[in-house]
Amino acid sequence: MNKALRARRLAKPPSSAPGMWPALAAGVLWLAAGLSAGYWALLAWGRSPVTPVAAVALAPVGSDAAAVARALGAAAPVSAAEAPAPVAAAARYRLLGVVDQAGRSGAALIAIDGQPPKPYTVGAVLEGGLVLQSVSRLGAQLGASSAGPATVELSLPQPAKN
Repeated sequence: MNKALRARRLAKPPSSAPGMWPALAAGVLWLAAGLSAGYWALLAWGRSPVTPVAAVALAPVGSDAAAVARALGAAAPVSAAEAPAPVAAAARYRLLGVVDQAGRSGAALIAIDGQPPKPYTVGAVLEGGLVLQSVSRLGAQLGASSAGPATVELSLPQPAKN
């Protein structure tokens, strides 16, 4: 008879304890209840009555316009004795490209004083008061007005030969 009980016990796979799942669920619920109670206790304990803070009036701060201009990169004022020599108008402008369409107005890509180039259409006013009068395949003409004589003639740089 002993052998028969032993055979039944061995034939049955061992299962986890049947009373373990309710105990585990109860533990998780008690943990959640404790954490919730702790949160609300800390929230109630941390509150204090609101006290207004007195505002302090400050004197207005003055600024030095010249110092601000120097800090932002403005050039220092130049006296008449230190004034730089005027630069030739043609040397200020560099022609990098043109768009010439027959019977239509064109455009030119011009760099001024070493700045990045900008596109200008015929009739546009450039820095320095000159107007782009016309463009051709190899150059552009600038003048004081669109109808006046050309005072500056710009030509495209020659392509590099390999």
